[in-house]
Amino acid sequence: MKFIKPKNNKSDNVDWLISERVRAIVNYYSEYTEYTESEVVDKILINILDDEDFIEWIKNKRNNKRIIKQLEIEDLVKEDAIG
Repeated sequence: MKFIKPKNNKSDNVDWLISERVRAIVNYYSEYTEYTESEVVDKILINILDDEDFIEWIKNKRNNKRIIKQLEIEDLVKEDAIG
């Protein structure tokens, strides 16, 4: 038997404006995957961390320790690159 793990989502409401098309995409993808719209957005946006240029930009920022900790990407950056 596999036990259910808690989601541990520390979530906040945000006030973003998105297009009608994007709302429809999220809505239908949510319906397709049977996840909530919030879960779909959360899972998709996490994929931004696969952008190597973004990770490199973070590595090159001065005093990047806070960013690295907040984004939980310690494993994506080398210790010597932390400013």
